[in-house]
Amino acid sequence: MKKIKSEYELLRQRIYIIVYGSNTVAGRLFDIVLLGVILLSVLLVMLESVEHLDQKYHSTIIVLEWIITVCFTLEYVLRILCNKKPFTFIFSFYGIVDFISILPMYLSFFIPGSRILSVIRALRLLRLFGILNLVHITGQESQLKLAIKASRSKIIVFIYFVLIVSILLGAIMYVVEGKESGFTSIPTSIYWCIVTLTTVGYGDIAPVTIPGQIIASCIMILGYGIIAVPTGIVTAEFTAAKRNQKSIQIAKKCPSCSTIVTVEDAKYCYHCGEKLDNE
Repeated sequence: MKKIKSEYELLRQRIYIIVYGSNTVAGRLFDIVLLGVILLSVLLVMLESVEHLDQKYHSTIIVLEWIITVCFTLEYVLRILCNKKPFTFIFSFYGIVDFISILPMYLSFFIPGSRILSVIRALRLLRLFGILNLVHITGQESQLKLAIKASRSKIIVFIYFVLIVSILLGAIMYVVEGKESGFTSIPTSIYWCIVTLTTVGYGDIAPVTIPGQIIASCIMILGYGIIAVPTGIVTAEFTAAKRNQKSIQIAKKCPSCSTIVTVEDAKYCYHCGEKLDNE
């Protein structure tokens, strides 16, 4: 016998479709309004940090921030209540971000100044991908994640190498330049080396001796090469991931022996000779 749903279950189902779904008019409208409120909340936090604007519109900004916080709180509660697995949402990435985004305003009762942490609401803009249904962008995002994960060990080794080089060159610069030139300690010299190696160049410390300037020039030139290495590693893995995905897409399954044929123009199975479906 078919179980009849209660009014509460039907209401929860409708709320779930609106809150989590983006295929209905109500669902998309909810997502777009939510996106607008998130943008407004981030804008208010930024305006509050501008002193003359905060002095002039402080009360208005506070009232709007509390209205937005209450809206976010209601949305967070609705997402929990209408979800069949509430703890799955609570401990998910978006669930944690949603909770943290409403926390600063309530903490402001106990910790003055914590409201400024509301800028973390900008993380909620990641919902943009789901709201606009950008499938091709989310696909690229997945490929990029795989590429970074695949190149993780290479990048760790590379960073370790850069760290060792920075320590060695920093120690050398400390010996060559000395305290008179601003290289007051080996950690300070390592800091200068990292700043120079990454081509940031704050200019707070600079070599004055000819040997030090020669070493600094070599570090600067080395820095350009070092910047290119991790980019090349990730790019190579990204290209490999796209190539593998393309190979999977063009793969064909033999209807007779179930052999996977990955040759794009293949018309017959290389194992049994059966004609392949090229549609």
